[in-house]
Amino acid sequence: MKFFDWAVVVAYLVYVIWDGIRLSKHTGDVEGYFLAKRSLPWWAVGLSVMATQLSAITLVGATGQAYTDGMRFVQFYYGLPIAMIILCVTLVPFFYRAKVFTAYEYLERRFDAKTRSLTSFFFLVSRGLSVGVVIAAPSVILSIVLGWSEVVTIFVMGLSTTIYTMVGGVQAVTWTDVKQMFVIFFGLTIVFFVILSQFPADVTFFDGLRLAGSLGKLETVDTSFDLTEKYTIWSGTIAALFLFLSYFGCDQSQVQRFLTARSVSQGRTSLLMSAFLKIPMQFGILLIGIMVFVFYQFATPPMVFNAVAEQKVAATAEYQQLQATHNEAHAKREEAAVAYVRSDTPEARDQYLAADKEFQNVRKEAIEQVKAGTGNKNFNDVNYVFPTFIVANMPMGVIGLIIAAIFAAAMSSISAELNSLATATTIDFYQRYFKRDSGDAHLVAFGRLATLVWGLFACVVATYSTNLGSLIEVVNTFGSFFYGSLLGVFVLAIAVKRARARGAFFGLLFGITSVWIASYYTQIEFLWFNVVGCVVTVVAGYLISLTDRSEPTNGRAAVEA
Repeated sequence: MKFFDWAVVVAYLVYVIWDGIRLSKHTGDVEGYFLAKRSLPWWAVGLSVMATQLSAITLVGATGQAYTDGMRFVQFYYGLPIAMIILCVTLVPFFYRAKVFTAYEYLERRFDAKTRSLTSFFFLVSRGLSVGVVIAAPSVILSIVLGWSEVVTIFVMGLSTTIYTMVGGVQAVTWTDVKQMFVIFFGLTIVFFVILSQFPADVTFFDGLRLAGSLGKLETVDTSFDLTEKYTIWSGTIAALFLFLSYFGCDQSQVQRFLTARSVSQGRTSLLMSAFLKIPMQFGILLIGIMVFVFYQFATPPMVFNAVAEQKVAATAEYQQLQATHNEAHAKREEAAVAYVRSDTPEARDQYLAADKEFQNVRKEAIEQVKAGTGNKNFNDVNYVFPTFIVANMPMGVIGLIIAAIFAAAMSSISAELNSLATATTIDFYQRYFKRDSGDAHLVAFGRLATLVWGLFACVVATYSTNLGSLIEVVNTFGSFFYGSLLGVFVLAIAVKRARARGAFFGLLFGITSVWIASYYTQIEFLWFNVVGCVVTVVAGYLISLTDRSEPTNGRAAVEA
């Protein structure tokens, strides 16, 4: 990077940390630190909700996903508007009237303390793992740009975000998210037009879409009903619906967002804002990945995008020979792409498809050589596609802006999730079992300490995450092991009057166990784990509750009162 790029990145990081600390007013009491005194406007909460989702995983993982697999991933979000409408009618007013700090407090009122603690514990495990993946994404970029090891960059990224989250609480998190969203949108708009400007003079945007479409990369609807296929219209509208209901309705990182709103109506509006902007936003990000793919039809791409891993085998004669074959295959594909653009005939299309297949086979062979040379059977370079492209092809200043945008996306998600982890740890465990009568200052101090501990834990998780595949899939896979079962507990609590504490507690354990069994002994894809976990938790919880003759607790009455 040039000096100006460094200046942009450093100035942005310094400003974000300073601004987060500056916004630490009104954080001396528990409600101010964890819920911003329930005083934030709907549009700020809505942008914070979107920023929490739009992590660097989305920018790095989704663009790389589109480069390799096309637009199919957008189907993952088709159930989001339906989930948001359901939550606006049900859980948003329910939790807001309950005056809770965490979603899991209500479970003690409805069932008992151990059900609350178990549910909160599983949230902490799932979210702690996920935030580690969120930290891993920008660390990939830092390792490429700086030439540092990923371990060093992980701790630099994770701990710098932890600092302002510790000091500023949820208010600093939210208002910093708002500013970061503008940086992200501005940066993505710039990179989109810069990519288009670097197409050959006689290749238009629509020509690029035709090339990508001929390879099936523009498919956004797959109507096949196949539980072993990741992204179809059915997994997006049914399985992902369960995931989104749980994520936005039972995950503290999202529940805490709408609990900071000024009223129930503003909390609802913030979620609806996210519901109807998320799909267009995700479509646009995937489209940038498609444009990167089109760009590399006319410019020679790296054979493997992870340069650090590639260096371990680059000197071998076999790999060097493969590099020559790769360059020849690219030249043939470029020639075929130009011919197809100029002559839209079936023959030109078939030649282009054949040339692309030959090129992709060479790349697959290169990946296999890197796997063998590094000893990493799970090696995957999908997360390196976008950052490698940015550093190699964007003009001075734009590189710094895009890297700042990726940092913005990462820090917004990391800070929100660390804050929610600290909130659940403090309220559901420390205050509940150890310091029930402690004052606000003591709980806020513990909350800051918990933020630091979770930040360190997430950094450790991040060191194992970068080679697990597409990070956007990894983070949703982690969540899918837990989210369906967590949703099932709340369904029992709110919708099943006959449910008892024993049923909810053991139903949750059965649900979590069923998901792990499904992951090991079936071939169904991870989105369907959410359906399995929820259904098993509700059915097992109801049946076990039939064996419990105790009177139900009056949790609903407590909320309505």
